[in-house]
Amino acid sequence: MFDTFNGLPVHPLVVHAVVVLLPLAVLGTLAIAVRPRWRTSYGPLVVGAALVATVLTPVATSSGESLEEKVGDPGEHAELGDQLLWFALALLIAAGALVWLQWRAERAERAQQAQSQQSEQTGRVGVAGTPGPAPAAHAADGSERAGRVGTDAEQTRLMVVAVVAVIAALACAVQVYRVGDSGARAAWGDVGAAPTGAPVAGS
Repeated sequence: MFDTFNGLPVHPLVVHAVVVLLPLAVLGTLAIAVRPRWRTSYGPLVVGAALVATVLTPVATSSGESLEEKVGDPGEHAELGDQLLWFALALLIAAGALVWLQWRAERAERAQQAQSQQSEQTGRVGVAGTPGPAPAAHAADGSERAGRVGTDAEQTRLMVVAVVAVIAALACAVQVYRVGDSGARAAWGDVGAAPTGAPVAGS
C-alpha cells in the first residue's frame, strides 16, 4: 500500500516527517513537564505533533518494508523502526495525560474560586446581627482547607505524570537516534570505504 508516490519511494518522504515531528514532540513534552504554565498554551501543540508523528510512524514502517523488498534487508534498522511506534505511543499518552490533568486542575481551581466568592458574599448579607466578615472567613477557611487537599492531590498526580512524561520523552529521543543512526549506516555505511583491491598507502 505504502510503496511509491509520484515515482519516488514513500519511505524517505514519510521518515523525514517523523524525524522532524517526533523530536519536536519530545522537546515540547520536556518543556511542558518542567514549566506548568506552558501546558495550557503550548500543550495542545505538543500533543498534536506527537499524534501526527505517531500516526505516521506505522506508515514509515510499512513503506520501509516495501522498500526493503527492492533494496535489500537493512538489518537492525528495520527492527528498531518497528519498535519506535511503542515509544511514540508512550510519549503521546504521557503528554496528553499531562495536558488533560493540567486543564482539569485549572478548571477545578476556577470553580472553587467562584464558589468561595459566592460563599463570601452570602455570608456578608445573609447573617443578621453578625459582622459580615466573620462567617465569611469561617466559610472561606473551610473551603480553603478542602481546596488545599484537592490541590495537593492534583499537584501530586501532575508531578507523577510529569516525571513519566520526561522518562517517555527521553526514551523516545534515544530510540529516534538509534533508528536514524542505524538507517544512515545501512544506507551510507559503505560510502568512503576503500574499493576492493584498491592499493593501500605504503604497500
